[in-house]
Amino acid sequence: MTIKAVIFDLDGTITQPCFDFDLIRREMGLDKNSGPVLETMLKMTPQQRTEAERILSVHEDRAVTQSKLNPGAAETLQQLRRQGIHVGILTRNKRTNAIAVAEKHNLQFDFIVDREDGPAKPDAFGVLRICQHFAIKPQQTLLVGDYLFDLLCAKAAGAGAVLLLNTEKARDFVEHADFIIERIDQILQIVEENNSTQTSDTVEAE
Repeated sequence: MTIKAVIFDLDGTITQPCFDFDLIRREMGLDKNSGPVLETMLKMTPQQRTEAERILSVHEDRAVTQSKLNPGAAETLQQLRRQGIHVGILTRNKRTNAIAVAEKHNLQFDFIVDREDGPAKPDAFGVLRICQHFAIKPQQTLLVGDYLFDLLCAKAAGAGAVLLLNTEKARDFVEHADFIIERIDQILQIVEENNSTQTSDTVEAE
């Protein structure tokens, strides 16, 4: 199917990786092997969770202030939108931080789904919600991210899973990806090749 939307993870994909989750866990009093922070917080007492949310918020706000775009990110988003391709953001971060990143770096996102909108990645909810907003099918969508949860989310929803190899850790997730890119602007080639093939198939069918 023709690609009509590209959904991006925010932290580590649009912006360069900057979160130290081991440090965040230590500050929360968690074991380094306790698992994903958001899911671990759900198991906390209300008092523990309030303090954990404060700690997480400090790190997330700092990440916005210190954020730097991955090379080619701004140009890639601009090119996609010029081509009529919707640009979505699906993040386990807060919407306010996604908006702050967009404002700081003069980016335009067509739609944002954050962790407060519904079940977070790797649940399929975010992709399905974005597709519903754009009135398209998941099969017409690519999800670009640098972590396992991005790929599992894409697979669960029926979207194309694109892995950005921006860290050595990301190589651990290669088997779950439909496409692998080393620079964010390489998504443009994937979209072009897919949509050119779809156009050719339509012409041949006629």
